[in-house]
Amino acid sequence: MPLNLAVAASICSLFCSLFAIVSAEDPYRFFNWNVTYGDIYPLGVRQRGILINWQFPGPDIHSVTNDNLIINVFNSLDEPFLLSWNGIQNRRNSFEDGVYGTTCPIPPGKNFTYILQVKDQIGSFYYFPSLAFHKAAGGFGGIRILSRPRIPVPFPDPAGDYTVLIGDWYKSNHTDLRAHLDKGKKLPLPDGILINGRGSGAAFNVEQGKTYRLRISNVGLQNSLNFRIQNHKMKLVEVEGTHTLQTTYSSLDVHVGQSYSVLVTADQPARDYYIVVSSRFTSTVLTTTGILHYSNSAGPVSGPIPGGPTVQIDWSLNQARSIRSNLTASGPRPNPQGSYHYGLINTTKTIRLSSSAGQVNGKQRYAINSVSFIPADTPLKLADYFKIGGVFRIGSISDNPTGGGIYQDTAVMGADYRAFIEIVFQNDEDIIQSYHLNGYQFWVVGMDGGQWTSASRNQYNLRDAVARVTVQVYPKSWSAIYIALDNVVSISLEEQPWIASRGSSGSRWIKRQRVSSMAHGFTGFVGGYRKSRSDRSKVKQPSMQQQAYPVISAANLVEWCAASGPLLC
Repeated sequence: MPLNLAVAASICSLFCSLFAIVSAEDPYRFFNWNVTYGDIYPLGVRQRGILINWQFPGPDIHSVTNDNLIINVFNSLDEPFLLSWNGIQNRRNSFEDGVYGTTCPIPPGKNFTYILQVKDQIGSFYYFPSLAFHKAAGGFGGIRILSRPRIPVPFPDPAGDYTVLIGDWYKSNHTDLRAHLDKGKKLPLPDGILINGRGSGAAFNVEQGKTYRLRISNVGLQNSLNFRIQNHKMKLVEVEGTHTLQTTYSSLDVHVGQSYSVLVTADQPARDYYIVVSSRFTSTVLTTTGILHYSNSAGPVSGPIPGGPTVQIDWSLNQARSIRSNLTASGPRPNPQGSYHYGLINTTKTIRLSSSAGQVNGKQRYAINSVSFIPADTPLKLADYFKIGGVFRIGSISDNPTGGGIYQDTAVMGADYRAFIEIVFQNDEDIIQSYHLNGYQFWVVGMDGGQWTSASRNQYNLRDAVARVTVQVYPKSWSAIYIALDNVVSISLEEQPWIASRGSSGSRWIKRQRVSSMAHGFTGFVGGYRKSRSDRSKVKQPSMQQQAYPVISAANLVEWCAASGPLLC
C-alpha cells in the first residue's frame, strides 16, 4: 500500500532533524556526477564501459576526517544503478551504503544525492557499482581521507600522493558476463589486468630522491593480485584506515576489495622502472606492467620484468600475519590507536560462516551455512523499518555450519546491539575468498590453514592485530575477526569474489540485530534494535532512499516531500 502524505510528511520532517544534527563546523564537499556509457579500450578492443563524468576510472574523492560529502549522482544508463562506498562507515545513515537491501537503486534518467560523512575516519578506500555486474564495466574510483592538520601522522608528508586501482578485467561487455552468470555458469579466467584503467602503459612520475605515497586498491572481480616495483622497496604505512607498523616489502599481495598505502622512495639511478601487477593462485599467471618514470630519466625501462609469487599460499599467509597496527600512532583522533584494548574484551557470541557450492534447480549456486540467498521484492532494510511481514524470517540461518545440503531462503540471524563478537570464516573450497563489512572496521585476530576449532584461539593476536574492512580467507583455511557492534546501522557483509564472479545477484549482509544470508553467499542485517526487543527506541535512522520505492517510489517521494516541506533528496 502506498504511504499517505501524513506519514511522508513525518518522514521528511525526521530528515530535516537528521540533517540539522550534522555539526556546523565540519566542512562540506560537493560533487556532481553523471553516469554514462562510453567506449573504452583497456585491453585494446572496444568495450562499452561505465563512465563517471566521462572518466574511466571515475574521479577520486579527496576529503579530510569529518568532512561531509554531498555527491549528486545522475543515472544516464538504461538500467538502475547503485554506488557503494567501500570502507566509508556511514554512521547514522546506513541507508546510503549503496548495496541491495539498504539502498534503493537510482532509476534510469533519475538522480540521487548521497549525503555521507567520513566521521572519525582516515585512510584509503574506493567506491564501486554494486548492481547488475556493473563493476565489470567500470564506475569505480578512489577515496582518500586525510588526517586533520592538528592530528599527527607517523611519517613525513610525501612529495606526491597517487591512487593506484588494480584489478582483473574481461574483454566481454558486462551484459554478456552477467548473462553467463545468470545461466548458472562460472566465469572463465580474466583476459588481463588493469592499472588505473589501462592494460599497459600506466605511468607515475617521480623526482629522484623524493618519497611518494601509493594508495593501492584491488577493484577487480575475483583475483588476488601481487604488486611490485622494479628495484624499489615499499614501506607499508596504512591499511584501510589503520596506521600500520612500517614494514618494508619487495612485493605486496592485495586481495579483492582491499586497500593499502605504501611509501616508495625514488632512490635508484635516474631511468624508468617497471611497475608489475600479476595474478595470484591462478593456473595461468596474468601480468601487466606500468612505469615508474623519473623526471630526469636517462632511458626507458630495461631488463626482465621482475617476477613475483604465484601460487604459494604460505608466502601470502605469512605476509598477512606480518601486517600489524601501529599502537602509538594517532588515527583520526589524537589518542593512540592502541588505546582501545580489544584483546581484553570478552566476546559474547561466536558466529561461524562456512561457504559451500552446489547445484540448485540445475544451476550452480553458492551458500553460507547451507543457505543460498533469494533476493526479496522488498529490500530488507525497508521491510525491517516499515515492519512489512513475510519478507524475511529471523533465525532461518544457523550461526554455525549445518553440514546439510544447499537450500534457498531470505534468511536472518539475530545479534545484539553493542555486543562484542567473534566471526570465523571457514573456506573449505579451493579458491581464495574476501569478506568486506560495510559500516565497520574489525580486528583480524587470526588466520591459518585447515579447520578452525576453539583451540585455534590460542594463536590469536590480541595485542596489535590490524583493524580493516576487508579480510581474505585462503583456500582450505579460516580467518577470524573481532568486531564491536557499536554502529547503529544496517550494514552489508559482502563476500566480494562471489559478488563479482560467482553468479551473485546482490550483496551478502550482516545487519546488527539480524544477520541474513544473501546472494549465493551471506547477508545479514546488523543494527536496529537495542538488546531488548521490548526497548522500542529502535535507534534507526529514517532513510531518504527508503522512500524511493513504491510502496515507496522515487516519483512519489518527490510529491511527498514537496507537499511536506523541504526537499532533501
